[in-house]
Amino acid sequence: MNTPVWTRNEIESPCIQVCVVHPVERICTGCYRTIDEISQWSRMTAEQRSEVMAELPNRAPKLTQRRGGRAARLKR
Repeated sequence: MNTPVWTRNEIESPCIQVCVVHPVERICTGCYRTIDEISQWSRMTAEQRSEVMAELPNRAPKLTQRRGGRAARLKR
């Protein structure tokens, strides 16, 4: 007897396992979600997840400007 695999019709997490929070924008540099969105993801409705997913591409440009890193500190 074959048992069908249980599946859910839900949006999957955008997490790419690069979990670093940008110090100014306060969003994850890997998936672009806020800390609140990440912590609430499993409790969000499919509609709420869809809304977040639709907004993520608009957040990516906020992280393109680098602060300089080590090279900028050495110039001081």
